Amino acid sequence: MSTTEAPAFDETRAYQFASAFNAIRENMQYVIRGKHEVIEQTLLCLLAGGHLLVEDVPGVGKTLLAKALGASIGAQIGRIQFTPDLLPADVTGVSIWNRNTAEFEFRPGPVFTELVLADEINRASPKTQSALLEAMAEAQVTVDGTTHRLSTPFMVLATQNPIEQEGTYPLPEAQLDRFLMKISVGYPGREDELLILQTHETDGLVDRLQPVANLQDILAMTKMVSSVQIAPELRNYLIDLAEATRRHPAVSLGISPRGTLSLQRVARARAASQGRVYVTDDDIKAIATQVVAHRMILRPEAALQGTSPHSIVGDVLRNVPVPYDRI
Repeated sequence: MSTTEAPAFDETRAYQFASAFNAIRENMQYVIRGKHEVIEQTLLCLLAGGHLLVEDVPGVGKTLLAKALGASIGAQIGRIQFTPDLLPADVTGVSIWNRNTAEFEFRPGPVFTELVLADEINRASPKTQSALLEAMAEAQVTVDGTTHRLSTPFMVLATQNPIEQEGTYPLPEAQLDRFLMKISVGYPGREDELLILQTHETDGLVDRLQPVANLQDILAMTKMVSSVQIAPELRNYLIDLAEATRRHPAVSLGISPRGTLSLQRVARARAASQGRVYVTDDDIKAIATQVVAHRMILRPEAALQGTSPHSIVGDVLRNVPVPYDRI
């Protein structure tokens, strides 16, 4: 694949996209056992050009997921262990005075890699969390008045543990909205956990992974996603879904136009991953929860009653008719 401007997205290129997608997914499955859907969602997020938030209990493979992805596409990984004393400069980098040249030199931080693993992001202070905001939104950081461009492609894969409340800070809404998708890994099934016991007792599985794609392939595939066809009726369906979240009685703030755009982008990536040149309503439904749920703010009374954003997305999908039912 070439990083030059791609020709029209036809069936041949759709087949090439799906073949590359499946090769990366199968490579990651060698390490991430029994989590086909999680791997697929991670790849969709990458190829849609977004950032991923993985929330789950400790020890289910969140960090391993990022390492397996980086190893499979030959990406450089910058790991940031978020702690309460982490400073913004520890993320973005710092300017240091060089005696020999009598001028400041910029020392880039771990954010200057293709894949940034932000481990336990909710343990750092809001000020440090916000250091990632410009990087995630603009693919650049500004230090001492100088703007530095980040690598291409660039993806933040952040993890957080929901059960550890002490010493954590909630992610601000603006930063949550910058994550294209939010997913959970979950516990493995019994057979998969038996395989983990047999193969994961010693480290080194990720180190044995060989890249099955390169960064140029990922850039080319990302460009292809924007060429996947989406019918006007489905664009109206996306707006219907967004408006339904804004009108829902349990929601104080529904998804923004950025959320609608995100849903369209991931739906296009899913269609391409299945070798299709067009989006269907099934593509939208399949990824709606991961794209939409974390962008909504519930009313306090709804949260106290135990209503979850996931259940609201389910309500919206059930109640909003697909466009083909209205023709």
